Amino acid sequence: MNKAPFLTREQAREITKNHPTPFYIYDERGIRENIRRLRKAFAWNEGFREYFAVKATPNPYLLRIFKEEGCFVDCSSLTELMLADTVGFHGDGIMFSSNDTPDEDYRLAAKLGATVNFDDLTHVLPYGELAPYGETVSCRFNPGGEFKMGNTIMNSPKDAKFGMPEEQLKEAFLLLKARGVRRFGIHAFLASNTTDERYYPKLASILFELAVRVSAETGVKIAFVNLSGGIGVPYRPEDTPADIEAIGNGVREAYERILVPAGMGDVAIYTELGRFMMAPYGALVSRVLHFKHTWKEYIGLDACAANLMRPAMYGAYHHITVLGKENELPAGVFDVTGGLCENNDKFAVDRPLPETEIGDFVYIHDTGAHGHSMGYNYNGKLRCAELLLCEDGSVRQIRRAETPADYFATLDLTPFQK
Repeated sequence: MNKAPFLTREQAREITKNHPTPFYIYDERGIRENIRRLRKAFAWNEGFREYFAVKATPNPYLLRIFKEEGCFVDCSSLTELMLADTVGFHGDGIMFSSNDTPDEDYRLAAKLGATVNFDDLTHVLPYGELAPYGETVSCRFNPGGEFKMGNTIMNSPKDAKFGMPEEQLKEAFLLLKARGVRRFGIHAFLASNTTDERYYPKLASILFELAVRVSAETGVKIAFVNLSGGIGVPYRPEDTPADIEAIGNGVREAYERILVPAGMGDVAIYTELGRFMMAPYGALVSRVLHFKHTWKEYIGLDACAANLMRPAMYGAYHHITVLGKENELPAGVFDVTGGLCENNDKFAVDRPLPETEIGDFVYIHDTGAHGHSMGYNYNGKLRCAELLLCEDGSVRQIRRAETPADYFATLDLTPFQK
């Protein structure tokens, strides 16, 4: 089975007249259409908001697209807050969800008026020594145990460093209420990269029931329930994509079954999707540099794990298309590698691919989230450019490629220069 790239070989050739490979490229039309599908799926909830997870693809040109489409941002660090501020997100347009948080991060979040989402009970009182509490504050819930769908274990919250148990969450809410906080949010993230349409509705049920209990026991006003991220994408051609409309309907059923009878039909639903919003609409484009014929057959690219580390780090699957050869039959199985001094620097292992030639364009699918943002400089490799395929068909550079001057910029080399 194949996946369809949003870029052709002819387009790649034209792009490389000005932008050498490797590069990331993002599909503006696809991004905008996907945002609209999400918003439509949750339009039944008057207060619905999507807080795009900046960590997935932290580029201001992409954040501006989300802003234009009526979305907000989820930040987790000082620099992500600075980026959000630069694009024009302020106040409750920023959700600040962090852990093991430095003081300076909290100070900037407060200055921008962000809604702070506390990861732990022990963060609550120290925050008050740094900045005033906002009118609205959120806390992150961790139920412990194992999160199951049917008989399948999807995740183990008990092993996750994120969030706090229910009793600690109630204590945090009471502390915050006593210090003037008037509106509260509940947040949780219990599974990652799942296309199972039951995930969000089940998570919603857990959080809605928690919201009813917490409201009754503490007397606080629950303003929103944040379902966070976790909805995945079909990385493999045979995978079934998540039906966001069905997911939205499932959450609505839980909302009307649990919250409405409890007199909490004004609770807003928030999401913090990153992968679902961006992954299919980004690609890493590279070229074939060489071949190696030893105990295995290798295709060597001009990109490496420093450009895309998910396969090396997680063994993650990313589909690969040789542009212009989409319909050709495989000529064999190959390991597709980069040039790092690490044996895990492989984009694919034993992957069936058509016959390729040096200079062929290799399109690595679904890298629009957690791709460029996870890049690094091992072996002195330099991070590549990011490009935007605009709706009108033009291509815009939205981040230049790094140069050796960037690599050396943080070093003082004067003692070594003659």
